[in-house]
Order: sequence, then C-alpha cells, then structure tokens
Amino acid sequence: MTSTSLRSNLQSEIREFLKLAIPLVSAQVAQSAIGFADTVMMGRMGADVLGAGGLASMIFLSIITTASGIVMGVSPLIAEAFGSGQKNRIEQIARQGIWLTLLVSLPLIIITGHLDIWLNHTGQSKITLQYVNTYLNIMRWGLLPAIGFAALRATVSALSQARPIMMIVVTGTVFNIIGNYILGFGKFGFPQLGLAGLAIASVSALWGMFIALALYVLINHNLRNYRIFQRLHQVKTQILWELVWVGVPIGIFTGLETGFFMVIMFWMGTLGTEVLAAHQLVLQTIIVVFMVPLGISYATTVRVGIWLGRNDRTRIKQAAWVSMSISTLFTLGISIAFLLFPKQIIGIYLDVQNPDNAGIVAIALPLVLIAAIAQVLDGFQKAVYGALQGLQDTQIPMLLNILGYWGIGLSVGYGLGFGLNLGGVGLWIGQLVATVVVAVLFIWRFNHLTQE
Repeated sequence: MTSTSLRSNLQSEIREFLKLAIPLVSAQVAQSAIGFADTVMMGRMGADVLGAGGLASMIFLSIITTASGIVMGVSPLIAEAFGSGQKNRIEQIARQGIWLTLLVSLPLIIITGHLDIWLNHTGQSKITLQYVNTYLNIMRWGLLPAIGFAALRATVSALSQARPIMMIVVTGTVFNIIGNYILGFGKFGFPQLGLAGLAIASVSALWGMFIALALYVLINHNLRNYRIFQRLHQVKTQILWELVWVGVPIGIFTGLETGFFMVIMFWMGTLGTEVLAAHQLVLQTIIVVFMVPLGISYATTVRVGIWLGRNDRTRIKQAAWVSMSISTLFTLGISIAFLLFPKQIIGIYLDVQNPDNAGIVAIALPLVLIAAIAQVLDGFQKAVYGALQGLQDTQIPMLLNILGYWGIGLSVGYGLGFGLNLGGVGLWIGQLVATVVVAVLFIWRFNHLTQE
C-alpha cells in the first residue's frame, strides 16, 4: 500500500470516526450534565444532602452501568454484521437486544427496592441512609427505560446513525435539569421535594428519552427498513446467548469499575462528611470529563467492529489508534486545566470563600491534582477497551480489570489511606495506580490480538 493510499485511508477513518464520535460524545456529556447539575443543586441543599445524594447517585450509576453494559453486546455484533452486509442478522440481534433488556431490568427493579437491607450494614450515618433510600426507591422505576435506551442506542450507533441520539439526550437533559430545579426547590407552585424531586425528574426524563428513540427507530427511513420491532415475540436463543456471551463481561467490567469507585466512596464516608463531600465534588467533575472518552470508546467499538466484519486487520489497527490519539489529546488538555485552576473547579459547587466550606476545599484540592493525572490514562485505556469490544474480546479484559482495580488498586488505596493514614489522598492514589495498571494491560492485549 502506497503512502498516498495510507494517508487517504487515515483521513477517511478520521472523518468517519468523528462523524460517529461527535454525536455519541455529545450525548454522553449531555447525559452526565444531569449528574453535574444534581451535584450543584445538592450542594445548595447542604453537606448532608450532598454526601448522601452523591452516594445514592453512585449506587444507581453502578447498577445502571452494569445493566447497560450487558445489553451493549448489541453494538459490536451489529457493527460486524453491518460491515459484512448481513441485514437479516442485524434485525435478529436488535430484537434479541430488546428481550435482553427485559430480562435484565425487571429483576433489578426489585433488587434496587430492597437495597436498604444491605445499606444498613455499611457504616453510614442514619441521615445518609434515609436520603439514599428515598432516592433509590424512586430511581429504580427509571431502570427499564435507561437500559432499553442503551440497547437502542447501541443498535442505532452500530448502524452509523448516531446524530438522533445526541438530539434526544440533549433535549432530555434540559428537561431533567429544569425538572430538578422545579421539584427539588419547589418553584412555580410545586412542592419542595428536595432529593426526591431530583429523582422524580430524572425518572421522567429517562422514560422520555427511551420513548423518543423508539419512535425514531420506527419512523426513520433507513432504520425502518430493518423492521426491528416486528416479530418481537420470536426468541432466538442462539443469538440471545451470543449477546450474553459478549455483553455480560462488558456489564461485569463496567459494574466492577463503577463498584470500585463506589467502594472508595464508602471508605471516604467512614472518614467523615467533609471528606465524602470533597470526594463527591471531584468525582462528579471527573465523571463529566470521562463522558468524552466513553463516547469515543462507543464509536471505536463500531468502527473496529465494521472493519472486523470486512476482515481488514490494517484498518482495525488504524481505527483503534485514531481513537486512542483523539481521546488522549482531549484528556491531556483537560488535565492541564485541572492543574492550573483547581480552586475554580471546586468553586463550581461550593463558595470557596465561605469559611464554613474551608475544610471541604482543603480536602478537595489535592484530589483535583491526582485526578488531573489519572484522567489522561483513563481516557487512553477507555479507547483501547472500545477497540477490544469491537473485536468482541470481552472476557479477558474483564479479568484484567479485576486484577488492576480490585486486586492492585484497592490494596494500594487501602494501604495508603488507612495503613499510612493518608486518608482521602491515599485512596485516590490507589485509583491512580489502578488506572495505570489497567491501561498497560489493555494495550498489551490489543497488540497481542492484532499482531500479524
């Protein structure tokens, strides 16, 4: 292959990648803005609500990311079928993805409603548990639409039709934030519901986004040709098993990754309300930034999956490295901003000039600096993981995740945080070490799978 054709292929890949990545990234950032807005509003409701609300949000996020990860097996399988031109297989995978949504979400609704049995043994304060239970008992009714939206989003993006996802999520986010403000603080004649109001607004937005995307799939000319919602009564156990085989490790991976951060949050809670609040401020900021690499990873899965369907190893590598480069450059730029303006970032949530907040600010500042380093590596490893998903390699990365985060990260974090009495800083260093280890292991795995 000549240098001219290589350059042409690279330019084409960058163009197609950005066409897919920009809407997916925009959708992820918009969706994370809900949590960001919630955190800002919780901060205005007091430290108790901020700490408890952050804990409740993390628990729900852990549940929803695990469940959504399971149905995300739809994406690499449809991308491969799309690349090889198998229309009938695309239809069957999409339909079984809807069945998988029901099989996953219905038991989780019941489980989430009874988490208080477990939470009573976590060492949290009584007021924290009261707020957490109130939030989760409402949010569980948003599980079905949230998981269903993830399945449809995976289908639509795998068919390179990502733009409507962005429009629907942005609209849903605006609705959610307005609803949070009205119900949380009792505006325009509505009762002041506090944390419960934020949950009610979020559930309403989740149902709205799911219904909107389902309607789009039904009426859009290109997507309507796939007849996704026809013959839904037919269960194809072989395809359903393929989705489970690919998707369950993704769900376990994302659940363990989120669960890792949830364990850190529980440990932060044992160090006091101010430590938990400081942790929540920095973590919520990181979550917003992380949505960009996450959206990039979704696009990477599709692009690698398409080239897998065409059996083009060279273009698989090219698609992966385009993704890794873009994700790393973005997170590097954000990290510089974190290093230069740490107090301004904290000031988004709290009045840093208020003496009452001095303790939280002092705890949060070093966490921002650690986060600045960690997110560059986290953005890189998320792009690599997207490529591994596109190759339908999900079992080994799941095991590498367990080793890096739960084996090494938690051990280092606990040893530094409690053994050496470094507190929250030690726990965050553990997160940083875990991110480094997983990034190295993932790039090793990708190189191993794609070597000639």
